Amino acid sequence: MEDFEKKVSIKDSMEIEQENSNCSKSNEILNLLRKFLEIQQRRAQAYSKLKTGFSEYMKSGGELAYQQLCSEITVEFNDCSKQVLEMESLFLNPDYCRVDLAELLRAIQTQEKQKLHLVLKKAGRPSERLMNHENCSFKKPMEHECVHLQEITEAAGTEEAEANAEYDNALKEAIRGVQDAVTAINEHLEEVRYEIAALETE
Repeated sequence: MEDFEKKVSIKDSMEIEQENSNCSKSNEILNLLRKFLEIQQRRAQAYSKLKTGFSEYMKSGGELAYQQLCSEITVEFNDCSKQVLEMESLFLNPDYCRVDLAELLRAIQTQEKQKLHLVLKKAGRPSERLMNHENCSFKKPMEHECVHLQEITEAAGTEEAEANAEYDNALKEAIRGVQDAVTAINEHLEEVRYEIAALETE
């Protein structure tokens, strides 16, 4: 009878250790997923900052400030991506063995990359579309002779109209692409939130 009690005691002890280990892993996964949502929030703030900076650039034409902002945003996005890749690697680790979560983070990373590419494409190179009137001559306070005016021929007008139409179409395509990427990202983020909710109820 004493041998039986020892075996039961050892088995109970092993089950308790296994439960503690599972609970610890669940908490670690939960913390990683919460950290991931924080990273996504940082990305959203960076996009907002980029949008504001672009709007200001379009008004003022301050290219140097806009280039500096783009550099800062690039560093922020690279940092976010690096952290998410580390999380993805952890989920693939045998200690966690959560390939499903690694694949989910990978899908979000792919959509974020696509979104950033399209946002930058949408912003385009605004300096190519802005005109600087520094070299124009001003005869009266509100009138000037624009050095950018050229004799418009039918061919030049057609060429410019085609270029504008091409730009407009590319812009519309980029906007649709951004919207599609945002929709896919939001769907994946909802899956992350469901996983968090499930882990919290365990």
